Amino acid sequence: MRWELSVAEQGSVARLGRELGVSSLLARLLVLRGIGNPEAAERFLNPALSHLHDPYRMADMRAAVVRLRQAIAQREKILIYGDYDVDGTMAVVVLLTALRTLGASVEAHIPHRLADGYGMRVPVIEQAHAEGYRVVLSVDTGIGEHDALGRARQLGLDCIVTDHHLPKGDLPPASAILNPHRSDCPYPEKNLSGVGVAFKLAQALLAEQMAERQVESYLKIVALGTIADVVPLVGENRVIARFGLAGLGEPSQPGLAALIAVSGLAGRTVTAGDVGFRLAPRLNAAGRREDAREVIELLTTSDVARARAIAERLDNLNRERQRVEEQILAAIVEEMDHRPEKAGRYTLVFSGEGWHRGVIGIVAQRVVELYHRPALVIGVEDGVGVGSGRSIKGFHLLEALTPAGDLFDRYGGHAQAAGFAMAAACIPQLEARFEQHARAVLAPEDLEPGLRIDAEVSLSDLTWGRHEELTRLEPFGFGNPTPVLAARGVRVLAPPRVLKEKHLKLRVAQGVNAFDALGWGMADRLTDLRAGDTVDMAFTLDENYYQGERTLQLVIKDLCKR
Repeated sequence: MRWELSVAEQGSVARLGRELGVSSLLARLLVLRGIGNPEAAERFLNPALSHLHDPYRMADMRAAVVRLRQAIAQREKILIYGDYDVDGTMAVVVLLTALRTLGASVEAHIPHRLADGYGMRVPVIEQAHAEGYRVVLSVDTGIGEHDALGRARQLGLDCIVTDHHLPKGDLPPASAILNPHRSDCPYPEKNLSGVGVAFKLAQALLAEQMAERQVESYLKIVALGTIADVVPLVGENRVIARFGLAGLGEPSQPGLAALIAVSGLAGRTVTAGDVGFRLAPRLNAAGRREDAREVIELLTTSDVARARAIAERLDNLNRERQRVEEQILAAIVEEMDHRPEKAGRYTLVFSGEGWHRGVIGIVAQRVVELYHRPALVIGVEDGVGVGSGRSIKGFHLLEALTPAGDLFDRYGGHAQAAGFAMAAACIPQLEARFEQHARAVLAPEDLEPGLRIDAEVSLSDLTWGRHEELTRLEPFGFGNPTPVLAARGVRVLAPPRVLKEKHLKLRVAQGVNAFDALGWGMADRLTDLRAGDTVDMAFTLDENYYQGERTLQLVIKDLCKR
């Protein structure tokens, strides 16, 4: 990779280190994150529940609360219209729990990914009206649903939208629209997830009943959706993630405890990485492969045996999801091998008959990681293509798809991810327009993977004290990445080994300090290295528990032999 050493203004680093009493490394990392003000840095390093904003700063919050309290008082039926991904299902759990706490007559509708697709549907609204519902409350969807919400208004249903997606044009007809991206919304945190917006409504609804202990309980669920939806873990999201992750270490709800157990995390400190790579995939597995309603039951049931059974089923579904994902990815890699001209493109578009729509988003992300190109992956069935896209830094995916909007039956998303449905016959036109747009906004160097280096260090700097200081920056994730360090002139002490036919393990040293270093998926580098070699290494600092022993280890991001 091309290493890019980040540049920090040294005066700001020195001043921040002096005023906060922290090391120059931690001060540098804060400045690189745009946190050069001591007060802001103190707030970042020490997040508190008091940093959560007043929910009534969000436009339409008072109107939403008044209508829901009226519905509760008059025993009107409320329908929560959800979504099938982790963000959407966690938002359903939050508002189901809050409304039931207040005695509401409330149920939830979760769309089926394959049968219904993303978004609100007019037939569901009409069915809700027929069944006597008076209020429809959307979560993680609704901001672009003019048809469904317009039909609801015709039928006399009051709709409250909670969403975090970018509005496109005029706002839809609704009694209240909670979305920090509204141009007239003064709410200071614009990057809330869908469950984050739902939580703000729960805060306002519960008011004095939302004591600190209850806030912490809700944040376990809110953190799952927030981290899974890859929103920036700064500002209010940082508070949500920090306290939510702390609570996941001691889950009291049976379903949450069962999920953590089948994920191999029982008794451990749960990290943002654990949510992203262990918990969220299992929660997503139901919606990707079958029906996400089991996730709602898992996280609302008090039955320990039922919770365990659902968690084990989600674990099995996740294993099947991984198998299907690998099959599609293998087909894509084979196509790249047999069509070398694709390597010269700025974008990659792949489609396949029968590709499971529930996993195409994950596959698109893996294609981006493999080839460092914006990618669209489309599953085709009965002449209809359902696609998902992922992007690279500097390429706004939704803006790239908008010029091709006439090709889609529906589409939506944001800078890094998008989804759409279209006639399969139009895929070649989409591929051409997508490539044309990319060539207009990207330069060749944008397609070369770069590795951001936060700081160069000596291995002698890497003590337990330094590690504990760096953990003050956690939780890491989008918007607050794990610090990447670099050490030059590192010696390889012993013959490199391969673990599980995929991963590289080294024993490295600089001076008297020696560490194990793991390169996930780097087994192909084995032939390049021998004991006694000197390398420059980029890595993150981690801790490892093995047979009761706790040690520091390096996680290799890249290395080059001198």
